Amino acid sequence: VAVDPNVIPYGTKLYIVATDGTVYGYAIAADTGGFISSRPTNVDLNFATEAACKAFGRRNVIIYFL
Repeated sequence: VAVDPNVIPYGTKLYIVATDGTVYGYAIAADTGGFISSRPTNVDLNFATEAACKAFGRRNVIIYFL
């Protein structure tokens, strides 16, 4: 998951669920996406395929810090 390391430190273990109930699952804060600097409270989720990414789309999520 790409994050702003000033908000969520690298290596932080997360569990992510969209507000509509769709589960992304377990993740680790490990990267910084290009858009993160202008939106520090956003996260960029990683998917195995472009199709999976498009299917998930842009959603509001709840992040649980583990």
